[in-house]
Amino acid sequence: MLKKKADALNAQMRRMLKNIYDTKKRIGGSFQESSFALAQAQWAAGDFKQKILDKSSTARLKVRGDINNVAGVKLPVFVQVVEKSADSELQNSLGLARGGRAIAQCRKKWEKLVKDLIDLASLQSSFVELDEALKITNRRVNALDNVVIPKLRATQKYITDELDELEREENFRVKKVIEVKRAKIAKAKAAAAKEKAASRRSEEAKKDLLGEFKADDDPDILF
Repeated sequence: MLKKKADALNAQMRRMLKNIYDTKKRIGGSFQESSFALAQAQWAAGDFKQKILDKSSTARLKVRGDINNVAGVKLPVFVQVVEKSADSELQNSLGLARGGRAIAQCRKKWEKLVKDLIDLASLQSSFVELDEALKITNRRVNALDNVVIPKLRATQKYITDELDELEREENFRVKKVIEVKRAKIAKAKAAAAKEKAASRRSEEAKKDLLGEFKADDDPDILF
């Protein structure tokens, strides 16, 4: 799971780096266009910056913070919010006398530049958090690969070897028990056979003795 998370973070980081590169290139051109548009508006409508600074009290463009969850990592995201205010009427009325088109064009250029700057700040903030999360994840993956998993495999091998040794000891013990039982059975059979042979010899001796004995030779025996 950690490797999959690290791969997902790497892929997200590559996409983020590409977006940061593209945004910085776009901002470079936007700065030039915005500065040139401001110079055109000042040439067409005169110096109107001080009027805006004197009468503006609230910002029309604001930034809202948000959180984006990528593979369990919370990344900060900045979103541009456009609000309507009384100052917007002043800005719209600046070009009524002259230079309205140039001022409107200048405003669009600078709004686009501000949006790009917000996007760049969001991307760079997310990139810092993503880079730190990726470092932590890579350290955990390396710890698992080089420390935890080898220890678990060594423990597994030790347990397997001990179980195999116990199994060999049990087989040896069972063989010894079987050999002892077989020896006892053989000994018992040998004793029974010996006893049987002795009994047979005793009976044969009795028969021989009775066969050699003659009743006529002993007058004390009455039949």
